Amino acid sequence: MGHPVSAQRGILLVLCWTCVAAWGEQPTPQAQELRKLQDEVHHLEAQQQQILDGLDELKKLVRGGSGPPAVKAPEKVSVAGELFQGDAGASLAIIEYADFECPFCRRFEHDTLPQIRDAYIKTGKVKYFYRDFPLAFHEHSMSAAQAARCAAEQGKFWEMHDSLFEEPAALGTADVERRAGALGLDLGRLEACVSGGHPGGLIQKSMTEAAQMQINGTPTFLIGTIAPNGAIVNVRQTLVGAHPFEAFKAKIDPLLAGKASGG
Repeated sequence: MGHPVSAQRGILLVLCWTCVAAWGEQPTPQAQELRKLQDEVHHLEAQQQQILDGLDELKKLVRGGSGPPAVKAPEKVSVAGELFQGDAGASLAIIEYADFECPFCRRFEHDTLPQIRDAYIKTGKVKYFYRDFPLAFHEHSMSAAQAARCAAEQGKFWEMHDSLFEEPAALGTADVERRAGALGLDLGRLEACVSGGHPGGLIQKSMTEAAQMQINGTPTFLIGTIAPNGAIVNVRQTLVGAHPFEAFKAKIDPLLAGKASGG
């Protein structure tokens, strides 16, 4: 729900813009300024909604107990054919279950993932996998996941992934099309893919597996060693929430030391 004052201000700006536009085809500087203010109001309202969503997720965790729920991960998880970042010969894997509209996922993407990339992914030690877990109470999370998977058909999954996390409060159709255009994607092909539900099977598979593991919040991570064939991850650790880099380091380093010693 938007703030009443912001909503009233937005209505007044719309009315003012309509009146000014009616005076002539070319907007005056005053009209342009009003339009700019209108856009700022919409942006602030979107940010406010993002904060409210974050509070809702915190309340869910608090109601669930003193800490995040335990993940019932299987001993082995297949990653055959999945997109990843990192070296093909890396010995460890991080599998993230996330939602493009989740503020905690965005915090991880902006604050922690860059450090993990520098320390482990770019150095050839870890493969990073992203799996979709769009939460039902996020309006645009499913369509954003579809857009990213459809961008993968044009070789731009990670570019779209990063772009979507830049502004999780702006994930409407027009916003996604703007991002896709900036990335040089074929918009017609992207729209046909999304409307046809082509990536839906992959997204649903990820959601089903997450439900089987009793994952009910984002982000959630599986961390484990990679089998010699590169297609299986032996899950050794789990982590729930947007933890700082040190929390991941505490789980990754012992696994790397075990691999180095032949464990």
